[in-house]
Amino acid sequence: MIELLPKLIPLLIFDALNPVLFALMLVAVGTNRPIANSVALLAVHTLSYFVSGVIIALGLDQIINRLNNPLPVDFVIQLLIGLLCLWAAWVSRNGKASEGKKPDSNLRPAYCFGFGAIVNFTGIPFALPYFAAVNQILKANLPVESSLLVLAFYNIAYALPFLLIPIMVTLMGDTSKPILEKINNVLVKLVDKFMPILLFVLGASLTTDALVYLITGEALW
Repeated sequence: MIELLPKLIPLLIFDALNPVLFALMLVAVGTNRPIANSVALLAVHTLSYFVSGVIIALGLDQIINRLNNPLPVDFVIQLLIGLLCLWAAWVSRNGKASEGKKPDSNLRPAYCFGFGAIVNFTGIPFALPYFAAVNQILKANLPVESSLLVLAFYNIAYALPFLLIPIMVTLMGDTSKPILEKINNVLVKLVDKFMPILLFVLGASLTTDALVYLITGEALW
C-alpha cells in the first residue's frame, strides 16, 4: 500500500482544493449551531464520498470482470479520465473553476446531512481526481479489505483540512471568521488561477501514460 502514496498524494491535493465545500463549511459555522452544522456537513460529505468511491470501484470492477482483461481496461478508463481532465482544464481556463451553489444560512444539522450528500453525489461526475485515485487503487490489485482501507484513509485525509474550520471556531469563536473568510478568498483565487493548470498537467500525464501502455504494452509509471 505504501507504494501508492506517490500516486495518490498529488491526486489528493488536487481533489482537496475544493472551495465549494470550504464555502459550505463557512456557511455552516455562521449559523446558530456552528459546530453541529459544520461537523454534520463534513461527516456526511466524507461518508458519501467514500460510498461514491466504492460505487465507482464496483462499476470499474464489473467492466474488468466482464472483459476478463483488467489491465487494458484500466488504461482505457485512465485515458478517458485524462481526456476529461483536459476538457475540464479548457472550460475552466477563464477563472470559473470555483463556481458553485451555496445553501442559505438557515441550516440545521439534519439539513446539513441531506445537503452534504446531495452536493457530493451531484458533484461526483466532476470529481476527476477522485476517479483517478480510485483507478490507481484498483490498478494496485490489492485485496478488497486493503483497497477499502486505502480508500478510507484517502477520504479521511481529504476531510482533515476542512475539520480545522469547526476546530478554529471552537477555540477562537467569532474572531476566527474573518480569518476563515480570508482563507476562503485566497482558496478561490488559487483554484481559479491554478486548477486549470493542475487539471491540464494531471490530464496530460494520465493520457500520455495510458496511450503509451495501449501502444507499447508498457506503462510509464
